Amino acid sequence: MTRAEMDALGWDSCDIILVTGDAYVDHPSFGMAVIGRTLEAQGFRVGVIAQPDWTSADEFKRLGKPNLFFGVAAGNMDSMINRYTADRKRRNDDAYTPNNEGGKRPDRAVVVYSQRVREAYKDVPLIIGSIEASLRRIAHYDYWSDKVRRSILLDSRADLLLYGNAERAIVDIAHRLADGEDVHNIRDIRGTGFVRKRVPEGWRVIDSSSIDPIGAVEPKINPYDTPQGPECEPDEIAVQQGEDVVRILDRVDDDRPGVIRIPSYEQVKDDSVLYAHASRVLHKETNPHNARPLVQAHGDREVWLNSPPIPLETDELDWVFELPYTRLPHTSYGDARIPAYEMIRHSVNIMRGCFGGCTFCSITEHEGRIIQNRSEDSILREIEAIRDTSPAFTGVISDLGGPTANMWRLACKSREIEAKCRKLSCVFPGICKNLDTNQKPLVELYRKARELPGVKKVLIASGLRYDIAVETPEYVEELVTHHVGGYLKIAPEHTEDAPLGKMMKPGIGTYDRFKAMFEKYSKAAGKEQYLIPYFIAAHPGTSDRDMMNLALWLKRNKYRADQVQTFYPSPMASATAMYYSGKNPLQRITRDSDTMPTVRGLSQRRLHKAFLRYHDPENWPVLRKALKKLGRTDLIGNGKMHLVPPRQPGRRHAVVEPGSKTFATQHNGLPRTPKRKPGRRR
Repeated sequence: MTRAEMDALGWDSCDIILVTGDAYVDHPSFGMAVIGRTLEAQGFRVGVIAQPDWTSADEFKRLGKPNLFFGVAAGNMDSMINRYTADRKRRNDDAYTPNNEGGKRPDRAVVVYSQRVREAYKDVPLIIGSIEASLRRIAHYDYWSDKVRRSILLDSRADLLLYGNAERAIVDIAHRLADGEDVHNIRDIRGTGFVRKRVPEGWRVIDSSSIDPIGAVEPKINPYDTPQGPECEPDEIAVQQGEDVVRILDRVDDDRPGVIRIPSYEQVKDDSVLYAHASRVLHKETNPHNARPLVQAHGDREVWLNSPPIPLETDELDWVFELPYTRLPHTSYGDARIPAYEMIRHSVNIMRGCFGGCTFCSITEHEGRIIQNRSEDSILREIEAIRDTSPAFTGVISDLGGPTANMWRLACKSREIEAKCRKLSCVFPGICKNLDTNQKPLVELYRKARELPGVKKVLIASGLRYDIAVETPEYVEELVTHHVGGYLKIAPEHTEDAPLGKMMKPGIGTYDRFKAMFEKYSKAAGKEQYLIPYFIAAHPGTSDRDMMNLALWLKRNKYRADQVQTFYPSPMASATAMYYSGKNPLQRITRDSDTMPTVRGLSQRRLHKAFLRYHDPENWPVLRKALKKLGRTDLIGNGKMHLVPPRQPGRRHAVVEPGSKTFATQHNGLPRTPKRKPGRRR
């Protein structure tokens, strides 16, 4: 990270310099450490510039000119989501910065860092990556400016974009550049994007509207017409996925490789229906075994995305996680606290990917739907390494997980079916019959981990898919008996079918089933433990009445949400396409299809958030107004069945929720004044 360190190593220059918006932590949970260690293991000299001053190019020159390329990343989080709340308010802190200090990275960090790199060394190849680049690889809706922005490739002027987990791609690129190949000739690596002037000869261009036609839902039928043949042309193959037919346009008489052209930046910028259509097509082309390249015009240039990377095999993932990480922040930070590091320093990542497909989540777009698993031996070795090397280890492993807690070793029962599948989720609207849901291997891993000498407890902190968990009661029993620290966070997200369907989440009945099992096994273990459910306010497809019903469910179940998450439209997510267009990309997009309710105005977003915190007196005025509008004045009162009181409490009086014991002594929402007894002083 410094010239002094280069001198100590005897380096006159770096082969590769990585720029990141995070503080540098040499831990496998931090993407820059993984990429740096992977390249180092290949024999390259790697420098890291962490959280540079972006106001000039000077900071980007401190390690000199790299021999091969600059790699630019925003960090473990998207810089805009890191810096702003869902209400677009600037945060004052940053968990990835020493002492939790805010303002140490710029807005749109990948673009800004790339511009400074070009100023410093305009002739050095520039490669961008991280989740920020992944989610902006095509024209995308930008929540913060409320408009569609063009691909980040153009704004950053990068030579290559790497999306998803990029170990294979970055190693391949580094060796090819070291062999003298021009970066502009590297056009065949999976998981990469780049800009070209035109589609090269030899490619068959498939218009996306021929795959997913944009037309009337049900065109008027002339009763006098002769019945037509099948909807698909003779040279098309139809793949049935429930009610959703996806056409694969592979002509038997044309063996040229195919690339799908999605609507241009100019088209999606001005037409929200085309934006939703492009989003739908992109998400259908994410299975690395059958996805085809995509191309999107931006003016007179073409943004080209190669097919997604093939998932790492178990031995490859083991190798990546067992590189010689120090598992510590860089020494230059001294004793400064880095909250993100403190949270995960004694955690172990056991897998990558998620086949849940939640529309509001970016994990699938970044890591893919096919689970990449570490071996049991590798995981146990990492736990032992933590035990033997971490001076702060107290015997507690804070998490064995990843994007989800309980998808380790779960996969499609058939490799052939998996290679052809284009479903967006393996668990929605129900668990796919081809999905292996046996979690007994995970139970065995938990048992072996907690039986290691020196390990007192192994906690599970990653998000749990309770709809999968209930399929293996033995897993729930093991989890509840040994791996819950009093509270278990779980995310039903909502109670009503309409928003749950737009989220691609299971119905609340599945949550109730898991809750019953959780309480049963907690009681059997003699432990007092609690579920902490998470809910999302203002998700596309959610009405005011849906939020009212959720508030009533919370009250019936005696839940009080202290922290509430309002829907955050992250770039490229399916739910963001819903938010921007009002159309549902989970179904065929047509101009005549119904427009769903979307919560865009700040006042309505705050109302939905207020329903989740119905017990907060500050929310009572807006809730009373909303309940009157919904025709539910019967929910305004002081009884147990009421949601909010008819009046605000006075300044001198305690705040009391409707239906509580104290309310029995109140009148019109205000406490009664106690009567004086004769001869007794007040």
